[in-house]
Amino acid sequence: MIRLPAADIRRAVRQGLEEDLGEGDVTTSALFPSPIPARANIIAQQPLVVAGMAAAVQTFVTVDPSLNLSVLRKDGSQAKKGDTLLRIEGDGRSILMAERLALNFLQHLSGIATLTQQFCQAVRGNRVAILDTRKTLPGWRAIQKWAVALGGGKNHRRSLRDGILIKDNHLLLLNQKEAVREATRLAKSKAPSGMQTIVEVESLDEVTQAIAGKADIILLDNMTPAMVRKAVRLIKKRALVEVSGGITLKNIRVMAAAGPDRISIGALTHSAPATTMTLEFEPYPKGHKKHR
Repeated sequence: MIRLPAADIRRAVRQGLEEDLGEGDVTTSALFPSPIPARANIIAQQPLVVAGMAAAVQTFVTVDPSLNLSVLRKDGSQAKKGDTLLRIEGDGRSILMAERLALNFLQHLSGIATLTQQFCQAVRGNRVAILDTRKTLPGWRAIQKWAVALGGGKNHRRSLRDGILIKDNHLLLLNQKEAVREATRLAKSKAPSGMQTIVEVESLDEVTQAIAGKADIILLDNMTPAMVRKAVRLIKKRALVEVSGGITLKNIRVMAAAGPDRISIGALTHSAPATTMTLEFEPYPKGHKKHR
């Protein structure tokens, strides 16, 4: 079951509304001095995986708890072009005030989930997991990683305390001969019980050092598929093999066929294109009382 980051969503919604609505909506206030009954729909304009619906709903009910909301596509569901995702009924002023932030959540997070699903589909038939990274927006990490999971991906570390990952700059600062081996041994000797040690390597020599240091996961950074195949044969299942760097939808299937256990992709969160959707108002019968 995919965990809903409810507290993180509430915090992001509060921050977003303070940013957007903290000093009021002068346009809506000027045009509509009193409540105006309205109905609106959020409609997908492309095929997508829905993510951020919980945040959109939270946005609308925070602006106006009296709004009546009907969720037609839940988080994690598929939507086609033209599908209605959410219906809103109530004071049109409230809908206008919440519109942009609700769409921001849905468009951005659905973009992450949709791109993640595309990567997962691209490696179908290979026993490899698609992982995200810590390349996330400040304050949005939990909800961006939630969107990755909704798209079928797996979450890598959520923070610097969630696992040991020795990268090139750690090795440079350590400044030792056979730094990969020594750094791995040192980290494992001080790691909490049960915590995995990951070490990033850039050559087959460093792969050998990581094996000698008994790394749990060896991260092959920016290697070609041919180099990955050689590294996988060299490791011989003595550690899990992760691949990262330069992964695209065009090359991921070839990379997956080279035999890694995991492929981590920063683009899932830092470069996913926002999905296209719109909020459209329906004609509302004159004299109809606003739903409470």
